[in-house]
Amino acid sequence: MASLKVIRKRIVSVRNTQQVTKAMKMVSAAKLRRAQAAAESARSYSDKLTELLRGLASAEEGEAPHPFLRPGSDAPAQLIVITGDKGLCGAYNASIIRMATAFLAEERGRGATLTVIGRRAREFFAKRAPDSIVAEHVGVTPDLALARAIGRHAAERFVAGEAGEVYVVYTRFRSAISQIPTLDRLLPLRDEAATEATPQQGIGRDYVYEPDPRSILDSLLPRYIETRIYHAMLESAASEHGARMTAMDSATRNASEMIGRLTLAMNRARQAGITTELMEIVGGAEALKG
Repeated sequence: MASLKVIRKRIVSVRNTQQVTKAMKMVSAAKLRRAQAAAESARSYSDKLTELLRGLASAEEGEAPHPFLRPGSDAPAQLIVITGDKGLCGAYNASIIRMATAFLAEERGRGATLTVIGRRAREFFAKRAPDSIVAEHVGVTPDLALARAIGRHAAERFVAGEAGEVYVVYTRFRSAISQIPTLDRLLPLRDEAATEATPQQGIGRDYVYEPDPRSILDSLLPRYIETRIYHAMLESAASEHGARMTAMDSATRNASEMIGRLTLAMNRARQAGITTELMEIVGGAEALKG
């Protein structure tokens, strides 16, 4: 059994750690509310933009397709990976990296390229696939200007034939205890957002477009790409805060349980020490009597 002094030091250490995890849980809970509201707002906007894009794409049928709607080339795919900059958030970063690694394994023969967002993704792929990284963004927060720059870079590579397809891997926020790693294709758009609208959706040929569908597509499609990336960043931010809050809550409860076990061990060690001292006193008294 460890000495009483060692057990007390361990209790103090665990209690200090518990204070840190509890504070981190409260900070993540406060940030989660704002991040969740932003993600849900962006989700609604992205869905409506996708709905409008479907109608525009179907209205343009029969004409030369927009570059974003054409099938991709045989060039390597480009993957946009969104992780966090910090750890202590459970399996949040690991699940995204695992999905991105599986994607690269499938594209091994083609040599897929990477755009990494977040220090965890940069550190992982800088060691294992440094030649695949074409752009990196570390220490950033969800920002529309950043999403616009990333989307423009990916679109330019796709149009130039340097990227056959463009994907984004991120974590979709469902709740504080449930986050879903997601892989979405951004380019080409034919199978993603430019599908034929159904009559029940009430979009497509019933609208009159001014000046014309192609002009609106030229303006709308780049905005659609940046909106999808911005939405993915917001979903990832909310997922990270939710995962960290859950992980820190679990760590705080585990620390409480550990403190209870250490306190019990400390009491047993103290009682054993008292018993030993009493036996020594009694033994000394009996020796003096003899």
